[in-house]
Amino acid sequence: MLEDQPGFTICGEAMTGLEAVNKARELRPDVVVLDVGMPELNGLEAARRIRREVPGAEVLILTMHDSAQLARAALAVGASGFLLKTDMGRTVLSALEHLRQRKPFFTSKVAGLVQDSGLRPSTSRIAEVQDASRPTPREREVVQLLAEGKSNKEIAAALGISVHTAETHRSNVMRKLGLRSMSEMVRYAIRERIIEP
Repeated sequence: MLEDQPGFTICGEAMTGLEAVNKARELRPDVVVLDVGMPELNGLEAARRIRREVPGAEVLILTMHDSAQLARAALAVGASGFLLKTDMGRTVLSALEHLRQRKPFFTSKVAGLVQDSGLRPSTSRIAEVQDASRPTPREREVVQLLAEGKSNKEIAAALGISVHTAETHRSNVMRKLGLRSMSEMVRYAIRERIIEP
């Protein structure tokens, strides 16, 4: 749909969240469109890293879930737009144009969710308060990879960390969340929408 639109050039595509972060770092796009349910690194965690590493890039989050919690999480990681996949066909061009002009974009349905939850969309970034009992962004990345069935060695390779560090993150997450098994971690990852069921 976008390839035929004047004024838009698709500079790259990615299949995983980690690949999206690497391509954004390399290509420096004006706007990045991320699906929430991406393998290796979900869209929210990818958005957080892209906003940190490519601060000039605006991020549009796509999802099929119309939840205030997810909209709040998208704002917290620095996304400037949040679009339901059911609204995508008729509004994606408008969303991208808003973001290209550095204006936030929310469909009326999402704006209603955001307002009902006490948030107000704005161009300022919303700081995320990190609770010591909640997983850090890196730990959430590890949770996603573990829930996808990756080993500590595969996690270390994917995140560019040592196997020992991957094991430490795994232990910390299990302790913080009071999890006793991998099946409990997978259930947590699904419940928190770190992975899609």
